[in-house]
Amino acid sequence: MRPESPVCPSLVAWGNAWLAGHVGLDEAADHVEAAGGPVVAGDVPLRKYLANLRVGGLRELRLALPAPGDPLGLSGPASFNSAAVDVGQAVIAVADGQNTGLLPLPDHRGSSYVGVCLEVHDSGPARHDLPSLAEAERDLSDAMRAATEALTSVDGPVSDRPDRLGQHGGELAPGYPARAHRVATLATRLATVLRLADDRGLTVAQVAARGAALRELDRAVRRALVAAHHAIFEPIRNQ
Repeated sequence: MRPESPVCPSLVAWGNAWLAGHVGLDEAADHVEAAGGPVVAGDVPLRKYLANLRVGGLRELRLALPAPGDPLGLSGPASFNSAAVDVGQAVIAVADGQNTGLLPLPDHRGSSYVGVCLEVHDSGPARHDLPSLAEAERDLSDAMRAATEALTSVDGPVSDRPDRLGQHGGELAPGYPARAHRVATLATRLATVLRLADDRGLTVAQVAARGAALRELDRAVRRALVAAHHAIFEPIRNQ
């Protein structure tokens, strides 16, 4: 499952909207599966699995978008963190007593079936050092300015501008504040730009300069997406 897959962001956005009472379970599951295909957790269909989690005390879903050296959103154990970094994303189901980590893997059952299987792991407690939406928005703005300044000094071939920048994964569900929608949309568009970055035709020094700028922007983009997807519960969490 590629880091840019919409499965985990969609599950967190629509799952939290369901938990907060803004949408029903069927609507939430429909949106998740529209983004990523049919979803099972182990061998349990998504709707039933979410319902079972709620009976077990599910309070919220949290997004992890880790990268090597930056386990953003993860809190162990080490085996789960390592697997999540390999996948590039995860969902933490925060419940009474025990948290559960969900890793999306391709599910190929038969020649024509393509879906997602959520691999179930134990997870540590929810992290409380993640950025607030306001902090993440400021960091994203700063990283954009720094990247713009760095990249304008790097002469090289200009990549074709895509007709449509990616949208999946940044679309939040009903109930999220307008600021979260704005931050998630911008971060998703920037994530697409990062994936399209091309070092062909650049010198070693130019590659190094651009690489440093893009790494900082990538970090800010991931932090912004995580903060936006958690924002539906942010006022409650800060009380």
